[in-house]
Order: sequence, then C-alpha cells, then structure tokens
Amino acid sequence: MNIAFFLLPKQEVACVTLDSTLRQTLERMEFHRYTAVPILNRNGEYAGTVTEGDLLWYMKESEGKVSFENASKFLLKDVPLRMNNKPVSIDADMEDLINLAKVQNFVPVVDDMNRFIGIVRRSQVIEYCEKFVTRQSQESL
Repeated sequence: MNIAFFLLPKQEVACVTLDSTLRQTLERMEFHRYTAVPILNRNGEYAGTVTEGDLLWYMKESEGKVSFENASKFLLKDVPLRMNNKPVSIDADMEDLINLAKVQNFVPVVDDMNRFIGIVRRSQVIEYCEKFVTRQSQESL
C-alpha cells in the first residue's frame, strides 16, 4: 500500500522552524496539546523533531538562564535533540513505515528533495495493521 494514503499533509501539521524561539515552540505544543513536533529549516526541509523533554532538559541544563519568562530570547536551533526521529520518503514501502512507527509517535514524510510534506501518525499505522490482522483472521475461518 502507498504511504501517501496515510499522509497528514504539511498544512495540517503543527510545525516549528529552527529559527523559532523556545517560547513559540512551547506555546505551539501547548496549543495543539502535542508532546513532539517536526522542525523545518528555511528551505522547508525536515530538520528533526523536538520533544517536550528536549525543551525541559535544555532549560534544566541552562542552570537558571532559561525560564518561561525569557524563553523568547533563545532559539530552537540551539536545543540539542535527544531523539533522532527519522523521516521516510513518500516512495517508501509499508514495512519501512511500520518499523519507524514502532519507535516514533509519528513518522515525518519527505519528498525526493528532503522537503517536508507531512506526517503519518502511529495510530494510523496501528489501525492499518489491525485491519490487516482482522482480515487475515476472518479468512482463516
């Protein structure tokens, strides 16, 4: 099955850019109630995924220099990302998507020039697998 079928397009995804401030990132995550969001560079390419944990560790390790009150003075590009969430190409097969969805809440999808075009949520992959297993079970009866 083509993974484009599962794609939530970029326009519907809450993203941040490397030039976003910590405050902008926190507010976007809070507004959408997400624990992780994709990061894009100026060219619209996927640059990584930032998590709440990344932001919290960065604030903790700043030894009091970063607080919510002054978070607009710090840029996301300076925050170390602790997870390497890998994207898949729009041409990837379902097996690649399933393998990444096992360890990522969502899988970023890029085109052949590494431009971010959307995500596939883990829940959609699980639903697909559930339907596949259910269908296999019914056929074996």
